[in-house]
Amino acid sequence: MTQIAPVSADASPGTAPALAVEHVGAVLGGRQVLHDVSFALGAGELAGLIGSNGAGKTTLLRVILGLQAQSVGVVRIGGQAPGRRASGVGYVPQKFELDPDLPVRARDLVALGIDGNRFGIPLPSRRRRELVQAMLRAVDAERFADARVGELSGGEQQRVLIAHALIQRPRVLLLDEPLASLDLRSEHEVVALLARLAREQRIAVLISAHDVNPLLPAMDRVVYLAGGRAAVGRTDEVIRAEVLSELYGHHVDVLHLHGRVIVVAGPGGEQGSDLTLAHAHGTDLEVSP
Repeated sequence: MTQIAPVSADASPGTAPALAVEHVGAVLGGRQVLHDVSFALGAGELAGLIGSNGAGKTTLLRVILGLQAQSVGVVRIGGQAPGRRASGVGYVPQKFELDPDLPVRARDLVALGIDGNRFGIPLPSRRRRELVQAMLRAVDAERFADARVGELSGGEQQRVLIAHALIQRPRVLLLDEPLASLDLRSEHEVVALLARLAREQRIAVLISAHDVNPLLPAMDRVVYLAGGRAAVGRTDEVIRAEVLSELYGHHVDVLHLHGRVIVVAGPGGEQGSDLTLAHAHGTDLEVSP
């Protein structure tokens, strides 16, 4: 699959991108799940990892995290190959069930990002408290910092989980379907938050989603997966009939209807995603009202 823009424009000459995925393939249960996937993200860049269920999104995230071995290719974080568990990478998992009766405050969950992988009870310190408070402030979660995490709304829980993932200042933040089960307002709030954090903290953010709509206002590029292959570039470069037809391996229609673009994979292929784009000048795309 031809990569439209595999290297971030934000990466200056001689500077390694925050995340580089180079010709990665992966096999699970004897089945090729990823095929020659390549892309790179620079510091401060936000990308959507888009595809239907079974397209290979979660497998790709696990490869980047070092939890799944690739059969070919390499992953580099800041120019370095990660270890078995990728250092420099923060992660928000797809499903994180929080019992309403769990006696853990939002600030406690964020603090576990500092020392949750160590044995014993962490000793209180001023520096630790200040770090947790700063991260709660960064994700606009101070107002519910002392509430039980299980009693928070879905959008509030996502803010806490993002703070937990970012507290060790990773170069890269991966999020697996963070918008699932959120209402429309919470989706847009979480996406706007992630875009701001990417810019302010100069981290590369990769968001897995089956629906691209909430990401359109903030997305610098899209990594569109189908059948384990990827098309990479700006949204207006990738979501085109000729590009997606090559990706799916058969004809795909991209329909423009009342300011909407609908991708129809058609019979014999994966179920396509319905994608809504507003027609705008240049490459600035906004969600239609």
